[in-house]
Amino acid sequence: MKSSLENKALNLFSYLFMALFSIFCIVPFILILSSSLSDEKSVQLTGFALIPKQFSLFAYEVIFQDSAIFSAYKTTIIFTVMGTILCLIITSAMAYAISVKTFTHRNKIAFFVYFTMLFNGGLIPTYLLISKYLGLSDNILVYILPALVNPFNMFLLRNFFKQIPDSLAESARIDGANDIYILFKIILPLAKPALATIGLFYGLGFWNEWFTATLFISDKDLYSLQYLIMKVLREVDFANQLNQMQGITLANYVVPTNTAKMATAVVTVGPIIFVYPFLQKYFVKGLVVGAVKG
Repeated sequence: MKSSLENKALNLFSYLFMALFSIFCIVPFILILSSSLSDEKSVQLTGFALIPKQFSLFAYEVIFQDSAIFSAYKTTIIFTVMGTILCLIITSAMAYAISVKTFTHRNKIAFFVYFTMLFNGGLIPTYLLISKYLGLSDNILVYILPALVNPFNMFLLRNFFKQIPDSLAESARIDGANDIYILFKIILPLAKPALATIGLFYGLGFWNEWFTATLFISDKDLYSLQYLIMKVLREVDFANQLNQMQGITLANYVVPTNTAKMATAVVTVGPIIFVYPFLQKYFVKGLVVGAVKG
């Protein structure tokens, strides 16, 4: 009886703690959304609030006044999806190769990849390689090809592959399966949690990409979403500074500096949030348990 009461008390405490923690996580998002829907003048006078004191869509009008943002959305979605898929394929192939104990050169390849984590050629050689020798300037592939393999993600996936029993691959080889079949039909289905995690890392990296566009993209139709949003915010800040220099008061015109920043957070972060529910079910452990009969 006493143990039952203790369990109920512990469960109640756990539920209350998780409820409070969830509220603390949700409140900042509500504050950002509310601020983006507020009037700039009211934000400057009274500060941010969970409920807009004066509703306004002017910040979103400033962001979406240029139709290029829709093109940037399309471009970003394309190279994010393509890049994530290609990165997972290449990273999985390399991770599987260096996880196979019978592969002679696996240590050499692992060291070569690890070396790139410690040293790189620098910005100028990278720019010359991509723009001059590879000819990827103003090409959507410039977002994808230089980022095909992340060493940290590859080693993370290799360590996960090592946890999969070797007897699974050995039994498949006895039946005549090659390494490609083993990788795609046996290893990867068991590595869904690791693939979901690494895929999320790659997807977020591509979605937040802006520096590549700064160096290699001059075509407006190939701007990434983050780069275009950064340009919009710079223009808003410049307009605000210009108004201050000219002595324009709050009563005349208010540039949506703060609300525009909140609106950009909603515009850029909002879509990627919907990916989490689809990946959450894969963040589990123990898929390998029971794969080999005792």
